[in-house]
Amino acid sequence: MLLPFRLMKVTGLAIVPPPEAADMPRVTPELLASVLARYSRSNEGLGAILEKVDLANPDASIDRILRFVDYGHASIGGLTGGIAMAVDDVSMWLAYKLFEIAQMADGQESSTRYIAMRDDNLPAPEEIGLDEDLVPGWRRLMEDAFAAYNEEFARLDAIAEENPEMIRCPEGAKPAVIKRIRKNFALDRARYFVPFATRTNLALVMTSRMWAETVKHLASLPQVEAQTAAGLLREQLKRLSPRLMRHSEAEESFVRQAAADLDNSFTAGLSALSMERLPDEVWVRTDSEAPPFLPETQSVSDALRHRANRYGRVGRALRRMRVTFAWNNIAVAELRDLNRHRTGNRFTPLIQNGFYLPPEIDAAKYRPFLERQTALLKQMLERRSAGYTYALLLGSQTPFEHSTQADKFLYEAELRTGMGAHFRYAEHLSGALSRFYETVPEARDWVEEGAAEPE
Repeated sequence: MLLPFRLMKVTGLAIVPPPEAADMPRVTPELLASVLARYSRSNEGLGAILEKVDLANPDASIDRILRFVDYGHASIGGLTGGIAMAVDDVSMWLAYKLFEIAQMADGQESSTRYIAMRDDNLPAPEEIGLDEDLVPGWRRLMEDAFAAYNEEFARLDAIAEENPEMIRCPEGAKPAVIKRIRKNFALDRARYFVPFATRTNLALVMTSRMWAETVKHLASLPQVEAQTAAGLLREQLKRLSPRLMRHSEAEESFVRQAAADLDNSFTAGLSALSMERLPDEVWVRTDSEAPPFLPETQSVSDALRHRANRYGRVGRALRRMRVTFAWNNIAVAELRDLNRHRTGNRFTPLIQNGFYLPPEIDAAKYRPFLERQTALLKQMLERRSAGYTYALLLGSQTPFEHSTQADKFLYEAELRTGMGAHFRYAEHLSGALSRFYETVPEARDWVEEGAAEPE
């Protein structure tokens, strides 16, 4: 029996001031940009500018000032403040892509710990552009993936209940805490069977300028789901920022680059395709070279000694240091979260060059299943199908590189090895820290590397 499918939905959230701010001027996103743009081009003061604006009918002022956007002054679009959009029932792939594109956004995505893992939580094949003859095989694979997930979750949960020492539960923990830690132990290990096509929800907050860029990028991708999302987002965003959304249509350079990137993924994917678990390999490079006329005089120790935790201020010696770190085998499960660290540049060809299952799961038992999954991927890659990512699972391994500054790298490393971190994050980031210390040994005494303690 075919289960009903839900359609993607985008909801815009209009932000209103709290009661304590009732006496403050109220502006639309584009009027805010207009007023602040004028503010930067006069010495009248904000009050004088607001006196000249009819807040009940702001269009004339907006059109007069925002025309600068059409002449290359895109920074005005960044003055529109945070515009919030909630996107329901998109695939995990599209959520990953949105976070990859929107590097200046704040946002959240549903955790795999809270998503329904069953057949009706998938997009319809036509929503994601699957070839009709591949649909039966894809459906069976997805059904078997969910079945494997649910079977392993139940098994691991029962084992952890019988052997509480496995979950490193804090001494004296209450029964409710023990149950939550046990459930998370099982969920985090079973999740590698979850299809990348599984529906999720996400919310993003960013300026109108960045929304226009994000929607333009989505509209230029070859994937059907991305283009659908672009249309739905544009429809909602036009209600909040109609003028800047004129700049959100697909654009030739975006289309051509997206096609080139996809073409590279097809080539790399076919040559590297594998279902074998890849051993960990981590690569880290640092560069602290400074111009001769502006040398760095602060030591690494002095740059770190004053902060109490990862949220504290880090000195300029670390903020100026460039760091690039990469792994050969990030599973898509971890990629979803590591991709949301916004700084710098992130890159992955998003191919399956291996498959990760934790040691608590018998990989031999699932070899026939993974052989079918790999065969379907190969078929889609050979056809050069843009929908091949919907055959990936969260256990699919792929290379991943992130370039940023040392202070941002250390924040990520402390976060992903600290309290409540997923065990696999901790392994990856611990390895990266070890390589970092080879070139920056002074940092070792000041970095709070955790052990992924349960929470």
